[in-house]
This record gives sequence, C-alpha cells and structure tokens, in this order.
Amino acid sequence: VAAQNCRRRKLNAILNLEEDVCNLQTQKESLKKEHSQCRRSISQIKQKLNNLYCDIFSRLRDDQGKPLNPLQYILHCSSSGSVFIIPKHLVKSEQKHNSEEQKQK
Repeated sequence: VAAQNCRRRKLNAILNLEEDVCNLQTQKESLKKEHSQCRRSISQIKQKLNNLYCDIFSRLRDDQGKPLNPLQYILHCSSSGSVFIIPKHLVKSEQKHNSEEQKQK
C-alpha cells in the first residue's frame, strides 16, 4: 500500500510538472509575440522621430538663411520642455566631461 501511494504521488507530481511545462511554453510564446510587437512599435517610433527630426532641420536656417546641417547640429530638449539647437562638437565635449566625472565617483 505504501508503494502504491508513493507511485501515485510520483505520478501526480509528474502530471503537475507536465502541466507547468505546458503553461510555461504558452507563456513563452505569448511573451515572444509581445516582444515582437514592442520591437515593431519601437522601430515605428524611431522612424517617426527620425522623420520629425529631418522635417525640423529642413525648416531651420542660420543667420544667412542657409539650411542648418543636421550633421553639425543636434536638437536638445530640456526638462522644462524647451528645445535648443546645439553644435555637436559642444555635446561631445560635454559628454566626455560628464563621463570623466562619473568615473571619478
């Protein structure tokens, strides 16, 4: 009787584990689909942002009326919502300065 009870418990444990495996496989597939959708959404947002960036730079002009070169300038959004046009070389030197400060900490 003890052996039968042991075998029954073992079979129940195996069945529960098989059910868990099945549930986890279903969850994995669901997460894969969600991940794929998120990647597509991110890609679409990046494309829209790039289009917006190009549209903004196509409208910007310097003091002589020449279009600003998006390879030389970037748009910087402050926490207050203000947008600034900054030369890229200033941003690179600021990033170097900030990374050096972080290394020292």
